[in-house]
Amino acid sequence: MNKIKRVIISVSDKEGISNFATGLQDFDVEILSTGGTAKHLRDAGVKVMDISEYTGSPEILDGRVKTLHPKIYGGVLALRDNETHLQQMAENEIEPIDMIVVNLYPFEEVIKKEDVDLMEAIENIDIGGPTMLRAAAKNYQYVTIVTHPEDYKELLKELKKNKGSISPDTNFRLAVKAFSYVSRYDAAISNFLGAIDQNGEHTKFPPSLTIHMDKKMKLRYGENPHQEGSFYVQSGFEEACISNSTQLQGKELSLNNIYDTDAALEVVKDFSETACVVVKHNNPCGVATDESVFEAFLKAKACDPVSSFGGIVAFNREVDEATASELASMFLEVVIAPGFSEKALEVLSSKRNLRVMKTPELPLKSNAGLDFKKVIGGALIQDRDTGIDKDFDNMKVLTKRKPTDEELSALKFAW
Repeated sequence: MNKIKRVIISVSDKEGISNFATGLQDFDVEILSTGGTAKHLRDAGVKVMDISEYTGSPEILDGRVKTLHPKIYGGVLALRDNETHLQQMAENEIEPIDMIVVNLYPFEEVIKKEDVDLMEAIENIDIGGPTMLRAAAKNYQYVTIVTHPEDYKELLKELKKNKGSISPDTNFRLAVKAFSYVSRYDAAISNFLGAIDQNGEHTKFPPSLTIHMDKKMKLRYGENPHQEGSFYVQSGFEEACISNSTQLQGKELSLNNIYDTDAALEVVKDFSETACVVVKHNNPCGVATDESVFEAFLKAKACDPVSSFGGIVAFNREVDEATASELASMFLEVVIAPGFSEKALEVLSSKRNLRVMKTPELPLKSNAGLDFKKVIGGALIQDRDTGIDKDFDNMKVLTKRKPTDEELSALKFAW
């Protein structure tokens, strides 16, 4: 196993880093760091050596060059069982570096800002961080690469258990995580810069498009029992959707549950009024609005009481106790809403297999993001359909008889 003696810490996200560094010092680890991170650690009482002192080379070019030095990359990339590597390290006074703790400049957060300045975005393209990250991950047999604060606690436990060492299995797992992390980072940069044309204008459809997704869960099977399946989600997607909803109870979701729940939720998001949607086999079999959640559900179910059996029910308001009692009186696969009262959850808990999903705050659909339709070997990409034309009064009537107000209201609802 890899004994941890020397660590580089250089992080943009400083959550939990002081406690982690303090924990590392319990194992007599030498800590090297850069600029803001070094100051943060010193302020927390952690003993730190500046990388510029370690390499003998100052940080230059306004911090653009900090860690790009043979004493750093030789120490990270050297194979510890290769005699030639060890000899060259000795000749060049290079010491092994056993752990890299690094996360990158917040490029994705910067480009979310409205009217982000191009040069500000470019200055938040990290160079040394991804290079160090890739080097450590490549040499995972000897180097531990740490990119996420969520891993600090378990690593300290493992160091304690293994008397200052990290296992090869943990190193490999963290290396895979690191390559995924830098892949997402590079995808964000490529997509952002690629969407700027030669005149400096932004386009929705760059010459190439990279989609990074993380595995949320393995499914028991795919659309049919002989197919394997997993559910992947886009990190950082903020609009309420099936991908960022939380399951509160019930059996694990199937692929068809996810299909149908997505369809139900996207329909209910079209309504500003209190609404309920029932979906069966990926199609709405009941849609209704009312002043109360309870009445909206009763109306939606009444549209097709037979098809609602075993269906998916979505709401755009909190589910109350009375509505939960009605839901619990029938067989359903999934209920999804932005909230449930305590009493409602208590009632629904009697249906142990019913999957109850809670969304983040549920506004109307936004036009953020793009719509993807997968085809074999490619994808069709377009603007999202964000629902009804708000200027419904400007419709042209092409028949002799004009619709009544009631008919227009029904048309708008149907649309």
